[in-house]
Parts: sequence; structure tokens; C-alpha cells
Amino acid sequence: MPIASTAISTSTPSHPTPTGVFTIIQKSRHHVSNLYGAAMPYMQRITWSGSALHQGPLPGYPASHGCVRLTTEFAQRLWTTTKMSARVIVTRDEVAPVPIEHARLFVPRPAKVVEAPAVTSALVRTADAANATAGEQIIKTSATDGIGSTAEAAKPAETSEPATPSADAARSVEAKPAQTRAAPAPIVIDERPATMPAAIVKEAGRRPVSVFVSLKEGKLYVRQGWQPLFETPVTFEQPDQPIGTHVYTAMGLKAGGKDLRWTVVSIPSRIKPKVEPKASKNSRKPRNERAVKIVEAATPLPSASAALDRIVMPPDAVERISKMMMSGSSLIVSDNKLSDETGAYTDFIVLTR
Repeated sequence: MPIASTAISTSTPSHPTPTGVFTIIQKSRHHVSNLYGAAMPYMQRITWSGSALHQGPLPGYPASHGCVRLTTEFAQRLWTTTKMSARVIVTRDEVAPVPIEHARLFVPRPAKVVEAPAVTSALVRTADAANATAGEQIIKTSATDGIGSTAEAAKPAETSEPATPSADAARSVEAKPAQTRAAPAPIVIDERPATMPAAIVKEAGRRPVSVFVSLKEGKLYVRQGWQPLFETPVTFEQPDQPIGTHVYTAMGLKAGGKDLRWTVVSIPSRIKPKVEPKASKNSRKPRNERAVKIVEAATPLPSASAALDRIVMPPDAVERISKMMMSGSSLIVSDNKLSDETGAYTDFIVLTR
């Protein structure tokens, strides 16, 4: 259920705020934009290309360069509520998670525990950070004036900023004959982004699994700890019909401790704004500077249950995923392909506009 809301300011037409499914991939309490030199307090990044939630001025109309500006009080409250990897949904329409049960949602299955081999390679030291969360943050923006509301699931709060990994590296010495001086091995450099907490990588195998199914690509993708695991083809019943965008989240075990309790957020799809040239007075040539923008209404799409009915996943993939299922794991189903924003140190990013 929603716990708070606020007015916001989104982007100008020349710097649109992306809508879709994201996660928090960086938190910086005293961030300054490296593009515009502007202060962005309580910044929570959702794309590496520059979109974020942060404290900022709210003039009452779209004014940002792709970010979502928040009031001071709300930005501070959101900062202490969220954790790295928290789900963020940016949409123009009112959405909310609702309970769902379906036979095609993953059921946890016990996996054989294999003890990891001892690590004997050179050690790379990095800073530690807070764990990820299974919570969801839902951002609703207005289609007209950039003013909307924000709601987030009630999850354990994070009160400290994630630490920044260091670039320190260890050296190892290779044994040489007595008459030869020992030579140091090459320095091992941690090449992750400086903003990536080490715990995200170190604990990858114990983090929730994310699954993305794309109707457009006919594929299923699996990630864990922000790292890709595998992908496989899937088929759809009525593949020429839209399926919508739905985010299913495993919120915890049901009573008895065997099956997962799932919720879903269904995101309405909209046809992209198109421009119709307006004829000039002499009707000789369209004048694009007077073009009229037409935004069509949200298109009715299949329900979250109907979308699952149409997906046929390979049994071996279902078995493999089920063995990794835990609280906080998610399944995203969409008409759209995987966004190019998905990459190193992100969860799945799915754009709906």
C-alpha cells in the first residue's frame, strides 16, 4: 500500500524522462551533475545514461533534463527508505501492486548445495555496502504538467549511503631460482564503476533472481546479482497480439513456507506521441513549427493473468529458475525488447516509451 506521495517535476520535451521498469543502481547524498554542474541532493540513479530521482526545484511544470525532481522532505524520506536494487516503475498512469496467483509463476524448488572451492588468486580489496531490497518504488508522472505522485512499499529502511569501491590492488610474488630476483605479478585492477558497492558483486549468488520475457524478441533472460546468467527462446500463444508490460514480484513465502506470495504491477501502454504537420495558410507546404502533437489514450491490454496464460517457457529453464527462487525475485513480461540501458551493474531495464 502507498505510504507517501509528493508533487514532482519531470523533463522538458527535448530531454524526456524515460518511463518503464528500473532499479536503483547508485545512491549519492551530495551528488553534483557532471553534465550541468547542478546540485542533485539525495540522488538515486535509475540509468547510467543520466536519469535519477533527486531533490530539486518544482516550478509547477516540466523543467528537468530527464530526472524526476522531488521535494526536499520527500527526497530525504525516500532516501532513508530505499536500498540499492529497489524496483522503480516510472509511468504516467496510476498503478499499484496487487496480489496474484497463477500456475505459471515460479515455485521454489530445493537445489543441491555445492561448496565453493577455496580462492587462491590475488585478493582485490573493495569497500562494502548495504544489501539489496525486495521492495518496489512506484513513480507516477503527469502526462501534461509534469506533476505527479510517488508511492513506495514499506520495506526496511537504509540510513547510510553505499560506500564507493576502492581501486586498491594486491600483488603476488612468483617463486624464482635462488640466483634470480623475484618479479612482482601485474597489478590486479578492480574495473567496476567507482559507484558500485562491492557487496552487489560479492553476494551475487545469494541475491534475488530477475527474469525478463520479451514478446518482441521471443526470448527469456535471467539475471542474478545484476549479472546475466542465461537466455533462452520462448513461445507465445497469439504472438501477433500485444501482451502488455507486467512486473510480478515474489514478496515472501506463504503460510507453510512452500509457495511464494506474488504481487503484480501492470503498466498501461501508450502509443508514442506523433506529430501531424499543420498546413500553412497558402496550403502549399506543411509548417512543422506549428505541428500539432497527438497523444493517443492508453490501449487496453491483457490482464496480468491472461499474459501468463500465453507464455510457454521451456521446462528445463523453468526448473533451473525455480531452484534459484527466493523472496524478492521478479518476473517482468513485456511487449518490448530489452532496453539498451541494461548492461553492467544494472537489473533489467524495460522502457515503455
